[in-house]
Amino acid sequence: MSMNVGSADGDEDAVIAAINTTPLVDVMLVMLIIFLITIPVVTTSIPVSLPKERVEIRETKPENIIISVDTTNNIYWYDQKVSDVEALVEKLKKVSTVKPQPEVQIRGDMASRYEGVGKILYACQRAGIVKVAFITEPPALGG
Repeated sequence: MSMNVGSADGDEDAVIAAINTTPLVDVMLVMLIIFLITIPVVTTSIPVSLPKERVEIRETKPENIIISVDTTNNIYWYDQKVSDVEALVEKLKKVSTVKPQPEVQIRGDMASRYEGVGKILYACQRAGIVKVAFITEPPALGG
């Protein structure tokens, strides 16, 4: 704590050119404490179990396209097996020109690998399909 007693030459109207930094230091300390408290909340640790199902009522339209993937990564257009990804891209290109563009709904078996679903998503991207959705089942009640 300091005290200003005046100038040595007796001139009382002299301008004091000192900046009071006490409020600045107080504000900076408060901000430091806030950051120290909030940073551990923002950063997370590695163990992850994120995907949760959200029940969303969707309107099934007859123009929607349903593509399924079974446990052996076979791809089906409705109930018809698609020979390869190129054939799927060709079918999707024909559908992508329809106005309004239909939605592609993917039904992936829970035991299947991600590779099958990834092939479908890549085929949709190559064909220019804008709307892609995943069909899931809600969990059993009480389970």
